[in-house]
Amino acid sequence: MSELINNREHRKQIIKEILLDLHQGKTVAEVKPRFDAVAEEMDAAELSLIEQSLINEGIPVEEIQNLCDVHAAVFKDALSEKPDIEVADGHPIDIYRDENQALEKLIEKEIRPLLTDLRAASPEDERVIVMKLVEKLNLLWDIDKHYTRKENLIFPFLENYGITAPPKVMWGVDDEIRGLLKESKRMALHYEAGSKEQLIEKVGETLHQVNEMIFKENKILFPMLVETLSENDWVRIQEDSAQIGYCLIEPSLNWMPHKTSLTDSEPEVTNPNVQGYIKFETGVLTPKEIELIFSHLPIDITFVGKDDLVKFFSASKERIFHRTRTIIGRKVENCHPPSSVHIVEQLAGDLKSGKKDKETFWLRLGDKYVHIQYIAVRDANGEFVGVLEATQDIKPLQAITGEKRITE
Repeated sequence: MSELINNREHRKQIIKEILLDLHQGKTVAEVKPRFDAVAEEMDAAELSLIEQSLINEGIPVEEIQNLCDVHAAVFKDALSEKPDIEVADGHPIDIYRDENQALEKLIEKEIRPLLTDLRAASPEDERVIVMKLVEKLNLLWDIDKHYTRKENLIFPFLENYGITAPPKVMWGVDDEIRGLLKESKRMALHYEAGSKEQLIEKVGETLHQVNEMIFKENKILFPMLVETLSENDWVRIQEDSAQIGYCLIEPSLNWMPHKTSLTDSEPEVTNPNVQGYIKFETGVLTPKEIELIFSHLPIDITFVGKDDLVKFFSASKERIFHRTRTIIGRKVENCHPPSSVHIVEQLAGDLKSGKKDKETFWLRLGDKYVHIQYIAVRDANGEFVGVLEATQDIKPLQAITGEKRITE
């Protein structure tokens, strides 16, 4: 056993040195031979453990992401030979794989042929092809729902089992793909003569990264999930998936678990049927009334306790940001992309310490103008209790003019 641990520590040290080389500007091709040498004795599971250990030691997630393409390339041949895991029809993993197949079909049958046509097109025909490309890239953006379900439904359960490094790394790569796709769409929408090769290169890079993520999901993530998650976990994932939506397909939701009730160790998050009243300083309400009031608020609220765990969110019909029950009890830092975690931690620290009582942001999100407030919640003695996030689309408010009185 000690020999195994020593060997793992040796491999971890080599990987740390490779990360340093990548940080200092060496290419993947330059470091790959050294990675190959240690990878011969290491499977994907051990690599995940090493990644976890490196992050625990303080190495930024972004640095681990730099290794992502390296270790995917090393393990690709071996993993490609392994058969896909078997799951029942309609199981959440079955749906994820169907989505991946639909993405591959869209890429290979529709988008790549357009790139081939564009490369050979005359200047007169380029714009027509580019407009078709815009249409297909808009379809490809459906991948955002695939990634959002993975990040908000799958990753919390892995974190509950102590597996935090792979979700952090994969979420970071998801965001890189989102960025590439947004840039591809922008270049296509604002296409100018003479920019054909740049557009083809950017779209090609995007498609390559999407395909790489499909491989990582099918061959690394999904087997890990089957080994780790319980049937009750999958029940909750299935229940909340429709809130976010599906990617390119209409799934057949015919999977039935062997066990249909949650165990005592996995209690329901809420119980709206409790009888009796809860007394407040300004009135009394039943739990059912409280739940309905929150769900009918014209703003979205989320509450994070002083221990940095998400404790509550309002289930409004038209939420601006996706929320699912799996975030309850989750560390707030794990509810944000790795690239923004340091900002979230800084803001939470300022609100906790009393340096700030409130922070406000506003941004454009599609056709909405989103106003977000983070408010420090303190009791009568000034003791910090948690942070309240209140989100609202203020675009309709900006359009208000004049007066409308209740008597009119």
